[in-house]
Amino acid sequence: MPYATHDIRNVALAGHPGAGKTTLFEALLHAGGVLATAGSVERGTTVSDSDPIEKARGHSLDIAIASIDHAGGDGRPCHLNFIDTPGYPDFRGPALSALSAVETAVVVVDADTGVEHGTVRLMERARERGLCRAIVVNKIDHEHADCGRVLAQLRETFGPQVLPLNLPADWGRRVVDCFSGAGGDSDLGPVAEWHQRILDQVVEVDEAAMERYLERGESGLAPEALHDAFEQALREGHLVPVCFVSARSGVGVPELLRVASRLFPDPTEGNPPPLLASDGNGGTRPLPVRADADGHVIADVFKVVNDPFIGKLGVFRVYQGTVRRDTPLYVDDGKRAHRAGHLFALRGREHVEVEQAVAGDIAAVGKIEEVHFDALLHDSHEEDGVRLAPVAFPEPMFGLAVQAASRGQEQKLAQALQKLAEEDPAFVVAHDAEVNETVIRGLSELHLRVML
Repeated sequence: MPYATHDIRNVALAGHPGAGKTTLFEALLHAGGVLATAGSVERGTTVSDSDPIEKARGHSLDIAIASIDHAGGDGRPCHLNFIDTPGYPDFRGPALSALSAVETAVVVVDADTGVEHGTVRLMERARERGLCRAIVVNKIDHEHADCGRVLAQLRETFGPQVLPLNLPADWGRRVVDCFSGAGGDSDLGPVAEWHQRILDQVVEVDEAAMERYLERGESGLAPEALHDAFEQALREGHLVPVCFVSARSGVGVPELLRVASRLFPDPTEGNPPPLLASDGNGGTRPLPVRADADGHVIADVFKVVNDPFIGKLGVFRVYQGTVRRDTPLYVDDGKRAHRAGHLFALRGREHVEVEQAVAGDIAAVGKIEEVHFDALLHDSHEEDGVRLAPVAFPEPMFGLAVQAASRGQEQKLAQALQKLAEEDPAFVVAHDAEVNETVIRGLSELHLRVML
């Protein structure tokens, strides 16, 4: 399906371990028509957890990307790029790198356990990055789910700007819209009460919309004015919307897909990316860019994958311009351009060749050995010296000395460790030539154990 920059939505799913991010990722792909049947974490059949170690452990170790193309509510095409991220802090490196590639971070919360440490940390990281934030309360049909308690806990932790777009009803067997409509009842009380609260919150950021609302009520708000005010409230953190779902049963998942299509920001509506350019005096200055498909190419590599069949893949987000097949690309300040001979859209471990990636889109380029994590791809020397503001990764504090199992294998070990370090920005390999010792460092013993 052909689409333009205004039709793209980039969304990262983050949250505390066990909240159900991967199950929700699968449910969204199923609701969007990508999968005939949603995969199961327990059976090891998900698009996201495709690595044998992930299947054996039953949780994500790395990010997974997949897109959905479908007609939005107004009939326009909508291209949604979803990124599933690991929940365990041991694998926080890939999760944080994904936040640099999206406009919206959706933090998934368990309706049984509510707000946990990972919830707070990831909400804060998304806020620091200037992302629009939304919350999905999952497992609303579980026996011990208490949606009212969890919503109150979310509002107490993150503020009164946390307001629901829909509400669970019939003990989690369905959801009712409380943003577009005011009628009906829910498990959390009358819909009209929450409808009033969220409208009041949205129009506060737009003085003209507020005046019309006060003069004529809801009928005075044109749909486009309400949409613009909603986007502004998201950008400024004045609104953190909440949606309720059961990813396992599918309740609320189609509604969440519609919310993402209609209300989440496109690449022209989110906060501008923190791109930096050299100021000529050894420092940097902010570089304003427009998500213009006709401009110079500016793209950032936020993930490297060493595929055994295709070779090294650089997964990138396009901030400006259009990357077409055979586009000559410079890597950082390199003097030699590399042709993008193979462009791919990703669906987990699957790669589908595409002709182009427009401004705002996410894609991958193959067979450019100079590509590395956080590399800037561009098509003009005018962008030499441009960088995306770095992500603050946690310091890898756990270390382990390693050596090859047998003589003659040192080179193979070094190559394998280099590939692992390319794929995880929080995994560091250092070699001490004086004592001829290689040390790997990571975020925990589990992190190092999985790497080994």
